[in-house]
Amino acid sequence: MMQYLLIFVAAMLAGGLNGIAGGGSFILFPVLMFVGIPPISANATNSIALLPGTLASAGAYRHEFAEDRRSLVRVCILGAIGGLIGAILLLKTPPEVFLRVLPYLLLTATCAFAFSKNLTAWVEKQQAQFTRLKELRSSIINILQLVVAVYGGFFGGGMGILFLASFALMGMTNINRMNAYKTILTSCINAVTVIPFVIAGAIRWQEGAIAAIGAVIGGYITAYYAQKLAPVLVRRFVIGVGSAMTLYFFVKSYLPTN
Repeated sequence: MMQYLLIFVAAMLAGGLNGIAGGGSFILFPVLMFVGIPPISANATNSIALLPGTLASAGAYRHEFAEDRRSLVRVCILGAIGGLIGAILLLKTPPEVFLRVLPYLLLTATCAFAFSKNLTAWVEKQQAQFTRLKELRSSIINILQLVVAVYGGFFGGGMGILFLASFALMGMTNINRMNAYKTILTSCINAVTVIPFVIAGAIRWQEGAIAAIGAVIGGYITAYYAQKLAPVLVRRFVIGVGSAMTLYFFVKSYLPTN
């Protein structure tokens, strides 16, 4: 019972964090491993358990989806394709290989998000001189989002931060709209990973069900109240979460275990 309670509380915190900035996997995934679930099963269970939470968050942001449905459909398709590829890679490859490069990905994503306004302003300025820059930027962003989706299907920790960075490069400046796109996109990725995970029998359903309930509660409540905060506060929180996760994984990767 204590293990189930620990999973529930961790999932609640993870769902809440995903509703604001992403990175909830960094809370739930280690807890699932702590209670004795093997890494691959913990990763698969983590992805499925957080799906209801991200859907609940997306519901709280539903009014943000009306502005540009075409872009939303495009990123969801990229997310579904990439997520399926990533899930298959997870079942074929030891997670430790990807965890080794994870700190560098998080560092890049956090810096890109922190300086997103400067990057967007620079790109817009260059468009006046190079007429094809807009098409080039769009292609690069599509590739970036596909790569992030593959990563999300493989190991979802920090996926939200990476997507927020890519949305910033698209020219989005409204943090609530960026969070809305992030939650629906991560939902698509987590949903499509169900297929290979179920076929492989990698999901621990009892623990996953308990975690899913906690993720829904934390995800909806946090997403609802995040929209009432000043955008600058939410942006600072996102940067803080990204910085903390980057530091943690650099230490985890390079600090001797003995």
